[in-house]
Amino acid sequence: MTAVRTAEPPRLPVRSKTAAGERGWGGVSPMLTRLAAERATGVLVRERGTLHLAEGLVVHAESPSAPGLGTLLTAHGTLAPEAWQRALTEADDGHGVGIRLVDGGHLAPGALELCQLTALYDAAYFALAPSSTPGRFRYGPAPRLGPIHPVPVAALEHETLRRRDLLHRIWPDPRTDEAPLVRADPVAAPALTRRQQTVLDQVNGVRTAPDIARELGRPAFHTLVDVRRLMAAGVVSPLLPGPAQPKPPQPSTARGEPPPTGPEQLPPDPHTILLKRLRDALEAL
Repeated sequence: MTAVRTAEPPRLPVRSKTAAGERGWGGVSPMLTRLAAERATGVLVRERGTLHLAEGLVVHAESPSAPGLGTLLTAHGTLAPEAWQRALTEADDGHGVGIRLVDGGHLAPGALELCQLTALYDAAYFALAPSSTPGRFRYGPAPRLGPIHPVPVAALEHETLRRRDLLHRIWPDPRTDEAPLVRADPVAAPALTRRQQTVLDQVNGVRTAPDIARELGRPAFHTLVDVRRLMAAGVVSPLLPGPAQPKPPQPSTARGEPPPTGPEQLPPDPHTILLKRLRDALEAL
């Protein structure tokens, strides 16, 4: 018997984690990474939000799940609502609002930049969420938002992944992020912080975590953290839709007439059948 030696199959290529880290992919959005490498300028539209880029850097983000810049500025007295509405009306197509607020003396440049960055990271977390539809990019001019430090894509992806990991470690079920919330009745209610109690006071069986964030004028991600901690403590739970109940089959007749109604059509009660059998057995003794 002759032994035949075969050549070893080639080894499968292994992706270098170091090289991937240098490219800044982070496993969030390859399209966004490519746009950053191209130094593209325009708007990336995704399923849950949009990202505005200027020469490959992110300068603005919006999401229906996150409160906007105006809500964050006016909720706690940082800016008068009248001043925001006036700047919004005078600005062209909603752009240049921040510039008008700074030029009008309503906000310091540093305060505006800090609030813009908070809103950017908050909305970007939702905009970069896993999506069932591909993103679309429209080339165009960058928005005029006032003094802001552009955010590199790699830094934005790194922060998004860090936030996902934080929420997962607090409570791994993401359904609490979008479902209406209801109060639970724990056996031993834990002590809550003032911030958590404020969030709990907004739970009414209708509001979601983003709704609560808008009501309180807080970043939505910070509210998600509080909600998941309340969920882990057994204080709240998501109101999930129950499974649809199948309709019972309707009896049919030979001539297509509606089935007769009456006691004879009702299914026999098993308890009644059991009692009759016991009665018959006792009478037979």
